[in-house]
Amino acid sequence: MRVKRFNDASPYEAPNHFGCYGLRLQGFEEGGPENQWVGYSQFLPGGGAGPDSTPFEKVYVVLEGEMTLTIDGAETTLGPLDSCTIPPGEIRLLENKTNMTSKMLVVIPYPPES
Repeated sequence: MRVKRFNDASPYEAPNHFGCYGLRLQGFEEGGPENQWVGYSQFLPGGGAGPDSTPFEKVYVVLEGEMTLTIDGAETTLGPLDSCTIPPGEIRLLENKTNMTSKMLVVIPYPPES
């Protein structure tokens, strides 16, 4: 077992994100998970990501607040403990349309080159 304390989580810059502060909870380190990494994203009001896609699936779990996903013009709002899977290649826009900070876990497989 590998324990990583929240105070030891490292910040990271996610491509094409705005108004977002990300922390890497697990992954990309010796003794960490071998198949995926886990991020903790804090989105300020008006913050978000995209529109873009990745060649691998992603799982989002909203912990606090709300996040709105727009895919193919259809909006879906996720609230606390709602989750979704974004398939590979699906273009999504992720936005915090509220006046509160939204917090979310992200689980993503490692890119092939890692």
